[in-house]
Amino acid sequence: MKTLKIGGKLETSAIALGCMRIASLEPKVLGALLKTALENGVNFFDHADIYGGGESETVFAKALKTENIARDKVYIQTKGGIKKGQFDFSKQHIITALDNSLKRLDTDYTDVYLLHRPDTLFEPEEVAEAFTTLHTAGKVKYFGVSNQNPGQIKLLQKYLGDHKIIANQLQFSPAHTGIIDAGFNVNMTNPPSVDHDGGILEFCRLKNITIQAWSPFLYGFFEGVFLDNPKFPELNKAISEIAKEHNITAEAVVIAWILRHPAKIQPIPGTTNAERLKGITGAYSVTLSREEWYKIYCAAGNVLP
Repeated sequence: MKTLKIGGKLETSAIALGCMRIASLEPKVLGALLKTALENGVNFFDHADIYGGGESETVFAKALKTENIARDKVYIQTKGGIKKGQFDFSKQHIITALDNSLKRLDTDYTDVYLLHRPDTLFEPEEVAEAFTTLHTAGKVKYFGVSNQNPGQIKLLQKYLGDHKIIANQLQFSPAHTGIIDAGFNVNMTNPPSVDHDGGILEFCRLKNITIQAWSPFLYGFFEGVFLDNPKFPELNKAISEIAKEHNITAEAVVIAWILRHPAKIQPIPGTTNAERLKGITGAYSVTLSREEWYKIYCAAGNVLP
């Protein structure tokens, strides 16, 4: 198992399992998925209070009990702040949302709690009060954010004191490379040179904030999967060749591509298939060469300047 220290503080598996789609799984199927994860070096599980309308957290807790998986054998991360038609980072909502998640997860604490997408109406002082309340009560060990830019993180961190932001979830895959494209195209006027997120990759590296790559097999904003997709013939060809060379699955190649970046990004695949997850963890056995990494990047349609 490969590990990384999220934010330089919490050592977990380098690969996390996203639990957005587990609510509909049969208990035996979910149990097999969790056991497969742990047997193959994945002990970090990512949730959110909106996943399955909260049911994903509930069935996860039941599966842990059914499979006799001790709480101290897993790391649980959950997110809050999204309500129907709005975002809400008010002190009361953060505390209430986390308490509700803990009830569904049937646990006294969560290892990491993230603010789920930015709320432009947030008061950083309120967030700081909420975080202090939750941390003091032993309900949250560490805090993070999701889909935030450097300015938003700096504004929040100004008021958080000792509660360091340790993670930022961002979409990243070979077919969704926004966080690195502008860095290749400095001092240019072509479309990839446009910095859409304020240099968030470099900022997170400077501040020791771990980027967690959500939807590593998707392109666009939930537009679909790029693997075996005829829209991406060159990318799939490159991935297939590298998979064959290393005797791993195509999914493992994608995860290995993310892990290869020196930013120590933690990919969060959301598969619900135990065998596919086992194949994904084949990424632990491979470190892609520089040539292989760039081969995939360029095959996705990216042009180096």
